[in-house]
Amino acid sequence: MEIIPYNKNLKSRSRSLRNNSTLAEVILWNSLKRKQTGLQFLRQKPINNYIVDFYCKKLKLAIELDGSSHDSKLEEDIFRQGQLESFGITFLRFSNDRILNDLDEVIHEIRAKSGL
Repeated sequence: MEIIPYNKNLKSRSRSLRNNSTLAEVILWNSLKRKQTGLQFLRQKPINNYIVDFYCKKLKLAIELDGSSHDSKLEEDIFRQGQLESFGITFLRFSNDRILNDLDEVIHEIRAKSGL
């Protein structure tokens, strides 16, 4: 089993991100923490030199929400995702609009990815 590196230097940044979540992050977190997926997720989880929006240790699954700030960061996001995938982490990406307008389908996709 591969070790997922934790970067303690990102702890305060992670806490700050949790305290300043976007509306889409709050909405998805409320569904995830109620275990509508049947899984335990952490939010704003430091991994290596990055912080992922949501992370399920059991599945090594990261969920990233992409708002308009990601429009100009496509290459950076692809690089970052590749770095994290090298640790065996799989990704699901959702736009903020999907969270706000189609949350039931997003939860269904997360459950399907987990095999539930």
